[in-house]
Amino acid sequence: MLKRNRAAVMLLLSVMTLLSAGIPFVISIAVKGWSPVTLSFIPVLLLAAVTVAVCVFTQDVFSSGQLSSYDIKELISMSFQRLTVPVVLSDDNGNIIWYNDKFCIQFMNGRRKKKTTFQEILCMNVNTLMNGHDMMLEHQGKSYRVHSETHKLEDTVMYAVQFVEITDQMKLQRELRESRPCVMLMVIDGYDDVMQYAKESEKAQVSAEVEVLLESFMAGTKGIVRKIDNDQFYAVMETRYLYAAMDKRFPILDEARKICVGERIRITFSIGVGFGADSLEESEKIARQALDMALGRGGDQAAVKMENGFNFYGGASKGVEKRSKAMIRSMSMALQKMIESSSHVFVMGHRFGDLDAIGSACGMAGAISLMGKQASIVVRQQSCLAVKLIERMKTCSNPPRFIEPERAINETDENSLLIIVDTHNKDILESFELYRMVKNVVVIDHHRKNVNYIDDAALFHHEPYASSASEMVTELIQYFRLERDLPAPFADALLAGIMLDTKNFVMRTGVRTFEAAAYLRRVGADTIEVKSLFSDTISMYQLRSQIVAHAEIFKGNAISAVKMQNSSARLLAAQAADELLSIQGVQASFVLYPDCGGINISARSMGQVNVQVLMEALGGGGHQTMAAAQLPGATLQETKERLLQVLEDAARQNNK
Repeated sequence: MLKRNRAAVMLLLSVMTLLSAGIPFVISIAVKGWSPVTLSFIPVLLLAAVTVAVCVFTQDVFSSGQLSSYDIKELISMSFQRLTVPVVLSDDNGNIIWYNDKFCIQFMNGRRKKKTTFQEILCMNVNTLMNGHDMMLEHQGKSYRVHSETHKLEDTVMYAVQFVEITDQMKLQRELRESRPCVMLMVIDGYDDVMQYAKESEKAQVSAEVEVLLESFMAGTKGIVRKIDNDQFYAVMETRYLYAAMDKRFPILDEARKICVGERIRITFSIGVGFGADSLEESEKIARQALDMALGRGGDQAAVKMENGFNFYGGASKGVEKRSKAMIRSMSMALQKMIESSSHVFVMGHRFGDLDAIGSACGMAGAISLMGKQASIVVRQQSCLAVKLIERMKTCSNPPRFIEPERAINETDENSLLIIVDTHNKDILESFELYRMVKNVVVIDHHRKNVNYIDDAALFHHEPYASSASEMVTELIQYFRLERDLPAPFADALLAGIMLDTKNFVMRTGVRTFEAAAYLRRVGADTIEVKSLFSDTISMYQLRSQIVAHAEIFKGNAISAVKMQNSSARLLAAQAADELLSIQGVQASFVLYPDCGGINISARSMGQVNVQVLMEALGGGGHQTMAAAQLPGATLQETKERLLQVLEDAARQNNK
C-alpha cells in the first residue's frame, strides 16, 4: 500500500512539471502586453504551490500508513513498561510471550527468562486463569486481583493479564470479618433431672466448677460470659476466637464431662453459635436455632450455623433421659384435641418402613379408632420391611386400614390431619406429596435432629433420648381419654417396635422404656407373638451369615461390602450389621450393598461411636447407634473407599 502511494506521488510530480513548462507558452498567447519577467514568475509560483500540496499530501499518506513492526513493538513495550501493575501477554497454551518489569520484579524475583509459562511461575493452569472472570491469587504472601482479556488475531488467541495487588484491602476485610462479635448460648443438658437428687453442697460444687470451666474457656478471647439461669449461659466473643474453638472442636465439651454430680452422673453441655449476621439481634436468633439443633440431636455437642447448613462438634454422649412426663401429658392433650377436630387422620412413617415405623403407626391408629375417628396407615406395602406385621394386623378383629399414598392423596381435605412417626426428615417420608397437601401435620420421632427437618408442623414431639417411636406413642396414648384399653394386637405392634430399636432391651434402654413395655404387657401384649415377628427363613439366615463372613476389621470397625441382589437386602443388611457388633473388639459395623442404581450403607454401633455423624459425612443420617446412607450412582468399591476415608478422618480428629 505504501509503495503504491509513493508511485502516485512521483507520477503527480511529473505531470505538474510538464504542466509548469507549458503554462508560460499558453499564457503568452492568451495574454498580450505582459512582460517576459512577469510571465516567468507564473510557473515558479505554480510549481511552488504544487510542491507544497504534494508535501502535505505525502505527509498525510505516510502518517496514515502502517508503521514498521519494529516501531509498533517499541511503542507497545514503552507503554506497558510504564504501567504500575504487573502485565503479561500469553498464548492459549500458557506460554508467556511478553511481560513488563513490574511482573518480573514481583513474580520472578527480578530474573528474566526467555521462555516460561504460567504453570512454572504461578503454579496455575492457563485455563483456570483465563476463565473470563476476575479471580483472586495469593503469591508469596501477597494478594492480587487478576483480570484477563482475550484477543483473537487471525488463528491465534492471545491473553492480556494484569495483576492488581490488594493485600492491604484483604487485610482490612479479614480484620473486619474476624472482629465481628458472635453470640454463643450454652446450656447444661438435663440440669433439673441431673440435680434432682443431688445434695446442696454437690449443687454448689458443680456450679462452681462449671463457672470456672467457662471462665477458662473464655480466657484469652477478650469476650464476656454471663450466667442467666442455673443451667444457661450467654457468651459474646470475636469471630477470630470462634474459629480457634472450631479448629480445636470445642474442647469445653470434653472438659465438661469431667465434672461429676455424686459419683456417676456427668455434666454435658449443648452449645448454639450464631455469627456472620449483620446485627447482634440476628446473631442471637441464629444461635437459638443452632441450640435447638444441638438439643434435638441429643445434646453434648456444639452446633454452628454456616452458610450451607450446620456444623456439629461433639455428640459423643448418649441423650439424657428426662424423667418428668409433664411435657408428654401436655403433648398428649394437644394431640387428642387435634384428632377430635379433624375429619380424617392419616398416619405415615418413612420409606421402607420397619417394625418401629409400622408398629408405632398401628398403635396410634388403634388409639384413634377408640376415639371414634377414622384412621388410615399410609404405606407402600411392596417396599415395606414389616410385611409380616401388616399381614398379622389385617387378621385381627377391627384391623387398621392400610392404604397406598396415591389413595391417601385423593382422600385428603381441608380438615385432614397427618401424623408422621419415626422420622422428621422430609427426604425420606413415605409420601412427600401427601405431606405437602395436608395442612395440619404432627411429628413424633426419636432420631437425632437432621438439618432437613420438618419445620412447619403444628406439633413437633421430638425426644432423641427415647428408644423408639413406639415408646413415644405408647407414652402418648396412656394420657388419651379412652373408654377402654388398647387392643392386644396393637399393643403387640408397639412392643415389636420397641424390641427392634432396643435390640431386645439392650441398646438405648432407659427407665421409661421399661415403663412403656410394662404398660403394653399390662394391656395384653404377648411376648411370644412379638418374638415370632422376628423369625426368619433358613435362606434368610444363610444370606445373613454370608454377609457376616465377608466382614473386614478396620480400626475397630467391621465393614462388609457384598454384591447382594435380594428383595430383602435392606432387612438382611440391618440384621447383619447388628450381628457384627457381637464380634469382640468391634465398636461399629457397616454393611454396604447395591440398591436402585447406587450403594446403601447400614451402620450400627454400641454407643461409643456416633454412626450418625459418620453417615452424615456421606449424605445420610439417623441415630447415634443406628444410621444409614444412600449414595446414588456410586460403585461398591468407591463407596467403601469413601467410608474408609471418613473413618480415617474421624480417628484422626479423636486423636487430636
